[in-house]
Amino acid sequence: MTTSPSPIMPPQPARETNTNLAHLNPLPKSVFTLPQTAQLEALYTIIRDKETSRGDFLFYSDRIIRLLVEEGLNHLPVVKRTVETPTGASYDGVGFKGKICGVSILRAGEAMEAGLREVCRSVRIGKILIQRDEETALPKLFYSKFPPDIASRYVLLLDPMLATGGSAMKAVEVLMEHGVPEERIIFINLIASPEGLTAFCSKYPQLKVITGWIDQGLNEKAYIIPGLGDFGERRYCT
Repeated sequence: MTTSPSPIMPPQPARETNTNLAHLNPLPKSVFTLPQTAQLEALYTIIRDKETSRGDFLFYSDRIIRLLVEEGLNHLPVVKRTVETPTGASYDGVGFKGKICGVSILRAGEAMEAGLREVCRSVRIGKILIQRDEETALPKLFYSKFPPDIASRYVLLLDPMLATGGSAMKAVEVLMEHGVPEERIIFINLIASPEGLTAFCSKYPQLKVITGWIDQGLNEKAYIIPGLGDFGERRYCT
């Protein structure tokens, strides 16, 4: 006796609900997530897959990074601006207020610099290296290099993974020590844990966070679950 093949499921529509709320509800007021469309979930499925090649990981993670950067720019202040079109008519629009710069948390954050440069021409980039202090087990600043006028700029802080939040919180501390007001910092990342987001937003409630996905949580080794592994290793190692 033969069985009929299972029917092919039609393409699935975009999600109607924000499933990030299943892992952190309510979201802190300063946290903004990308719209959870079927396309976005497909991109995350590819980069989470351990069988994904390095080339595909680079390509699809870059697509997500560009979406995150564009969303981050949506949260910058604007001012009214009137221009004349080629038809001779005037158009009342807006322009960005102030200057911006990106600051990547090394080394994984460097992967997000290209996405920022693709949408912000001639953007200034700073770098910061934070590692665990072997004596205290706390995040420690090892290196930083910022534009000299960073205190007058809006800062897009770049790091793909937010686990415990320790490195990101230390990075914000360093930026504020260099004169950057908390409310001028926008933290952009691909995947966050509920624990990290809660700690981060509790310490810096005026800072905005743009994340692509909120995962289930941390395991006993403080790895994000389900996560995608070590972003830097998958990005830079063959």
